[in-house]
Amino acid sequence: MTTLAWSLTILLLVVGFVGVLLPLLPGTTLIFAGVVLHKLMLPLSISWATVGVIAGLWLLSLALDVAGVLIGTRLGGGSRWAMMGAGGGAAIGAFVSLPALLLGSVLGAILAERLARKRNLRELLLAGAGAGFGFLLGFAGRLACALLMIAVFLGAALIG
Repeated sequence: MTTLAWSLTILLLVVGFVGVLLPLLPGTTLIFAGVVLHKLMLPLSISWATVGVIAGLWLLSLALDVAGVLIGTRLGGGSRWAMMGAGGGAAIGAFVSLPALLLGSVLGAILAERLARKRNLRELLLAGAGAGFGFLLGFAGRLACALLMIAVFLGAALIG
């Protein structure tokens, strides 16, 4: 049972980490699922407090992911239309690759801002750049949360 629990946990942690780097996989969610599964299969291996800390990091990763694009787009002067366009473009780009996800955010913000607000080229480019910068910030936050989630789990499970 212990070998099975560790095998499933490691599989979910690795696939989750890959999911942080690649689109279409819910990275930090898979990491969190691995931790919860481990706790349920080997109840004495980690505490519920550890699971709670990792749950907090998971929620933070979700918030940073969304907030990064929204805040970046807003700081670039984009409206709520640009924010929605960045989200839609990112969703379309997610089916292709990580660079397409970034490019989709930028182009989605520019296109939505152009269609909804009829802004000039400078304002469109600033909104797009803000969306791109925000996406990168969100990605960095999600990556940091994933690394912390794995480190907290391994520290609790292996060191105690």
